[in-house]
Amino acid sequence: MTQFVSTRPAIAFAMQPTRTQHVLPEVLIQHLDTVGRVLDATPMQRFDDDRASKLLAETEILITGWGSPAIDAAALALAPHLKLVAHSAGTVKGLLGDSLFDRGISVSHAAQANALPVAEFTLAAIIFAGKKIFRFRDLYVADRNRKRTQPIQAEAIGNYGRTVGIIGASRIGRRVIELLAPFDYRVLLYDPMVDEAEATRLGAEKTELDALMASADIISLHAPSLPATRHMIDARRLSLMKEGATFINTARGALVDEAALIATLKTGRIDAIIDVTDPEIPEADSAFYDLPNIFLTPHIAGAVGLERTRLGKMAVEEAIRFIEGRPLLHAIRREDMARMA
Repeated sequence: MTQFVSTRPAIAFAMQPTRTQHVLPEVLIQHLDTVGRVLDATPMQRFDDDRASKLLAETEILITGWGSPAIDAAALALAPHLKLVAHSAGTVKGLLGDSLFDRGISVSHAAQANALPVAEFTLAAIIFAGKKIFRFRDLYVADRNRKRTQPIQAEAIGNYGRTVGIIGASRIGRRVIELLAPFDYRVLLYDPMVDEAEATRLGAEKTELDALMASADIISLHAPSLPATRHMIDARRLSLMKEGATFINTARGALVDEAALIATLKTGRIDAIIDVTDPEIPEADSAFYDLPNIFLTPHIAGAVGLERTRLGKMAVEEAIRFIEGRPLLHAIRREDMARMA
């Protein structure tokens, strides 16, 4: 059983308020304060000032979020009683390192909660891509009549019997496959860590990446961004895509050779729905902004607005489990770090 300094362990927060509105509404903080002792509901934005020194000296549970300062050796030296870091967001890369695991501090994250809106966004993108919604929209708005849109309805478009390729059986990739189940899609899956039996259980057909690129009408990328996956979608693989196919990226921009993607899009042979780029904000003169066959969004597939409350709720629930001596449901181990996005 976890031993705390007091019967109601001290809890503090570290995140940037301007980036985390709705993550921890008052009702969640009040609930947390019934099982623990919230030292200060106002999050720390730095660990090197007097206020942080006083809070960290007591903190046993630290709930972090977007914009939290790194929990490095210097910060840990100020927090002798720290036992749990519950991250109310997805990746913890850049937030913590080996020194935290060396101390035996438990870590949890809310990546599963952030996966839900990304999967929902992807489902909408797949459906819109199948019906060529953006093409209809552009012609209708440009012409103010339906003369050019009506013939398109007779083309081989729509979502019945289409093949969707999912690259990566991540939390998001698995949820997308689950959301696709009620529809009349054939779902292909590429993930070297998944065998045929597991792919079948998920509701997909296991295939190799090149075969997926060549066969799918709509391709959605959900792989982790690692050195080994950088530019996994390159010019050669883009050249395999079918005429009129759509490429969707809600994962990370570094997974794609973006120069090759732009070159392919300029031919008009494929379409793309892109929520993430590398760099995070493309240069002002990037073709991503101007090409008519790309639908660009500013990294909003993940939790925005009220969806962020799921993140805080998951972190709070993990903190309560920890206080009550129950196993964490979303724990991160040191060995997980190398393969996390």
